[in-house]
Amino acid sequence: MPCIVKKTFETAHDAGCHLIAQVKANQPGLLERVEQICQSDTPTEAVASRDYGRCRQETRTVLVFDAQNHFAGTEWQPHIAAVVQVTRDRLERNAATGLWRPTDDAVSYYVCDIRLSADDAATAIRAHWGIENRSHYVRDTALDEDASRIRKNAGVFARLRSFACNILRANGVDNVKDARFRNACGGINHLSRYRFS
Repeated sequence: MPCIVKKTFETAHDAGCHLIAQVKANQPGLLERVEQICQSDTPTEAVASRDYGRCRQETRTVLVFDAQNHFAGTEWQPHIAAVVQVTRDRLERNAATGLWRPTDDAVSYYVCDIRLSADDAATAIRAHWGIENRSHYVRDTALDEDASRIRKNAGVFARLRSFACNILRANGVDNVKDARFRNACGGINHLSRYRFS
């Protein structure tokens, strides 16, 4: 989700879209105000879900707060109608002992330009992480993007990495790292099975 700037909300509004954005430490004043809202107000809606998989259990609680009155008279008034708090409680299984141990709870905050339900907020936030996991995480782990020492035209090479991932995904590849290794071992002839059009 984008770094929160008023221009982002204005652009979304001009395009007829709505925006939900994560509030991080790079906006300390806004983050402090959002945290105060979540601590002092009663949520208008709440929803909880539980996920299992990969030796972990995660319970996710989403609380939605009506925030429009809290920003009256500020520069954020036309842009923030709701605040969303997401709390993740995670248990991880130790393969050696079979025991479950809790990890640190994670709390994140989001703002939205419309009032939305807890279900809609949870769906939008999870959908964002789907993009993160299928794109950014893959580019970092399979294509070593964060280790790149390219400083001149780095954006061009980032687009090339995305282009390569898109070609592999369009051809049904689920494991980009494995496909990259197999292509390296098989040379150019191995690439003939992929469609580039």
